[in-house]
Amino acid sequence: MQSKVLELKENGDSIYLVSSDLHTHTPLCHHAKGTPAQYIAAAKAAGLQIYGISDHAPHLPEPFDDWRMSMSDLPAYYEWIAEAREHAGGQLTIQAGLECDWLTGCESHIEHLRRAHPWDYLIGSVHYLPSRNNRRWDFDNPAHLSQWKNLNANELIELWKLYWQTYTEMVQADLFEIHGHPDLIKKFSFIPSGDLRRYYEPVITALSHTGKAFEINTAGWHKPCAEQYPTRQFLELAAEAKIPVYINSDAHSPQEVARDFPKAHQLVKEVGLNLVTP
Repeated sequence: MQSKVLELKENGDSIYLVSSDLHTHTPLCHHAKGTPAQYIAAAKAAGLQIYGISDHAPHLPEPFDDWRMSMSDLPAYYEWIAEAREHAGGQLTIQAGLECDWLTGCESHIEHLRRAHPWDYLIGSVHYLPSRNNRRWDFDNPAHLSQWKNLNANELIELWKLYWQTYTEMVQADLFEIHGHPDLIKKFSFIPSGDLRRYYEPVITALSHTGKAFEINTAGWHKPCAEQYPTRQFLELAAEAKIPVYINSDAHSPQEVARDFPKAHQLVKEVGLNLVTP
């Protein structure tokens, strides 16, 4: 059972420290499991007030990859959300969202998705970069770990540069309410040496200009990098710039809903971040 994300006041009343989890998935993306009833039960057990469903959005041309919904899956997705609301029974608010992949030139597709449904929010994420043969490389996919292992130091630097340039471009487009797992590029712990602020600062500036939020994604603690996304240094820069932040789980199973939220909330307090709460 998840630990409830709350603390007790001196008078015994409970107050919720983190009352929402807005980055969660469904089996429609082909790499998550669980029913609406199971996810809602987990959200209630975690003490959440708002549970957001934000599965991997379709991308064109199709078939784009094997780990997201297709355009034809959207009606089933709407039904999944409706079933979750039925199971919530008014005890918590269910919000509808999408996690959208940012690729250069995708603005019209994102705008089309925005109009497809009365979404509560969209999450923007970067999962793809060009590979040596100029094809799309889903760099966080363990199936392609050998590509990481074959990089030399200069190639790693160039890859990090490209990732952060792409992420900055996504934020500057100002199409998303939340920006997902900012330093996903570190997932397998291939990290350049030296001061990494040169990568983070343009994103912080872009977030400051747009006024939009990013997330602390707790899934990183359970990946090879063994650290939340993004790293503490990014969080410190965000705190200085007063960038709003959400805490999200990126749950792909009911057991992952609100996972490690107390730990993430402690980090928010230590760094002095502006946590968005309902």
